[in-house]
Amino acid sequence: MNWILLFIAGIFEVMFATCLGKAKETTGTEAYLWYFGFFISLLVSMLLLIKVTQTLPIGTSYAVWTGIGAVGTVLIGIILFKEPVDFWRIFFLTTLILSVVGLKTVSH
Repeated sequence: MNWILLFIAGIFEVMFATCLGKAKETTGTEAYLWYFGFFISLLVSMLLLIKVTQTLPIGTSYAVWTGIGAVGTVLIGIILFKEPVDFWRIFFLTTLILSVVGLKTVSH
């Protein structure tokens, strides 16, 4: 169950990074709504991370949480913000995914 919560925490990390990107593109009330989404996503992500670190190792939890956030944010950047896609970005994104899966596999 804690691995599922950790995955959800990582998704909320992607959400708060996405909200920051969208807030940067907007002004006025719309920007404030994106910032509000950022703070809510940040709060949920951190609370879930705190919860899972009560039973999972802190180093592994943090690395997996950060990895999910990094991979998800890069993918959102490519899809939503039209960031460039090249061989090296995909290569290192793949190695990051394999590292996160490896950490989950060797953790008890």
